Amino acid sequence: MNSKYEIIIYWSEKDACYIAEVPELAGCMADGDTYASALDNAQKVIDDWIETAKMMNRPVPLPKGRLMFA
Repeated sequence: MNSKYEIIIYWSEKDACYIAEVPELAGCMADGDTYASALDNAQKVIDDWIETAKMMNRPVPLPKGRLMFA
C-alpha cells in the first residue's frame, strides 16, 4: 500500500457519498459511503494507478506530501 500520497476527502451532496481525490496522481480518485471506506478505496486505487503506470512505462511521481495550496 502506497499511503504517502496526499488524499483529500470531502462529502459530495450530488453523489451522496464521500469522494477521495489524490491530486498528485492525475485522475486518481475513489468514493465510499463512509469517510473510512473512501480512504480505504483511495489507498487501493493508488496502488492500482501506480501498477498501471508502471505497466505502461509511464512515470510515477514521487509523493510530495502536504500540498502548499490545500
